[in-house]
Amino acid sequence: MIVCAIDDLIFSIKISTAAKQLGVDIYFERFRDRVLTTVREKQPSLVIFDLNSSRLEPMAVIAAMKADPQLSAVKTLGYVSHVDSDAIAAARQAGIDQVLARSAFAAQLGAILQGDFTGRP
Repeated sequence: MIVCAIDDLIFSIKISTAAKQLGVDIYFERFRDRVLTTVREKQPSLVIFDLNSSRLEPMAVIAAMKADPQLSAVKTLGYVSHVDSDAIAAARQAGIDQVLARSAFAAQLGAILQGDFTGRP
């Protein structure tokens, strides 16, 4: 099970399509105040964040996840515009496990959904 904290329609469709093709169980959470509850309920192996989402406030959610002993071990991966160095730095400061450029995320999506998200762009 993978939880996606994403409100971008294009990436939601890309992820959904790839997950269906690979037979991967995926859940989308589009409300900031529900992400932590969803992660507790679903116990995912990975949470994917759109780091450019202002609506979901990903840095605050990641920091809260990593500060929670029940959720801190859940792997996190975020994708972001490659030129947004402030978001990349903020995500790393919040404790995210891995940050990828949008293009690298899209290129590696199949491997990521299958559990191989340790590579760097």
